[in-house]
Amino acid sequence: MPTRCGKAKLYRLLTTALVATVPALSLAACQPQTDAAAPAARPVRTTTVEKREAGQALTFTGRIEAEDEVNVAFRISGRLLENNGKLGDRVQAGQVMARLEPQNELNTLRQAQAGLAAAQGQLTQARNHFDRQETLLAQGWTTRANFDVATQAQQTAQSQVDAAEAQLRTAHDLVSFTELKADAPGTITATGPSAGEVVQAGQMIARLARKDGRDAVFDIPAQLLRSTSSDPQITVSLTDDPSVTAQGRIREVAAQANPVTRTFEVKVGLTDPPAAMRLGATVVGRLQTDAGPIIDIPSTALTKINQRPAVWIVDPSTKAVSIRNVDVLRFDQARVVISQGLDTGEIVVTAGVQALHPGQKIRLLGSEP
Repeated sequence: MPTRCGKAKLYRLLTTALVATVPALSLAACQPQTDAAAPAARPVRTTTVEKREAGQALTFTGRIEAEDEVNVAFRISGRLLENNGKLGDRVQAGQVMARLEPQNELNTLRQAQAGLAAAQGQLTQARNHFDRQETLLAQGWTTRANFDVATQAQQTAQSQVDAAEAQLRTAHDLVSFTELKADAPGTITATGPSAGEVVQAGQMIARLARKDGRDAVFDIPAQLLRSTSSDPQITVSLTDDPSVTAQGRIREVAAQANPVTRTFEVKVGLTDPPAAMRLGATVVGRLQTDAGPIIDIPSTALTKINQRPAVWIVDPSTKAVSIRNVDVLRFDQARVVISQGLDTGEIVVTAGVQALHPGQKIRLLGSEP
């Protein structure tokens, strides 16, 4: 058992050790932390930008329509007496396609004929009176005033005859308007009201596809129109029989896009289309876009900054990324064609773009951290 002297000695040793330890701990607590952990590099996938020669083959589905298609209608209103045109019937120029009831127009014609006869009788009387007054004036048996009255009456009677003849021609036209005739050979592609219905002037009675040519009609997005040449050669074939083909060129592009689909209607004029390409047939059009050097990258590389398309560029020396705006020419689900903003040899991030920030270090997926 330790003595009083031993206890005092042990106490002094413990006190000395404690005093020596406290300054060391205080010094360690006041020393700043200099070894901060560096942020881990973000794993990504990348690709190197390259230019390649490529022309894209485009395919569209459309339909065959007549190059010149018109709606035929009566010029006057009336009750439809006859409309025997059937869908697909072929008509010749001058052939009667429909008729209106002509009773009212025939009555107008008879009235105009009677009016002309009356005007001609008045003209005959006025001429005889003028001749008599002219003879009497020459012999001095009448006055100049009577002669002037006879002259005026003759001129008035002649004007009434001219007016009656014009009314008669109008009446003949009205009678002819009760018959609807084809102005050119063609095929009926649509029919309107049936016999017995009352129709208005200008109302479509039938739609006539004239035999002047055939169009293949397609609905094409604007971005693909911009990527084609000014006068591309288009191959058109039947959907149910690809061996039936025809060549054509763009004849007309709609000035305004369809408000629902946002596509433009394009009419392709066909050169010597085969007889099997009937009106309304479903066809497939194929064309090759302009071949030239393009830069395309995976669509997964595309992001957005400042409300514009952008991509992440990798600095090969520092492995840090920076973002850059680019101009997109066209795109699909897999690839994006860039028109401006990238150069050959640059490294673009294609996977992990949503987790990056400017200046961040990256490493390739599958490589050692």
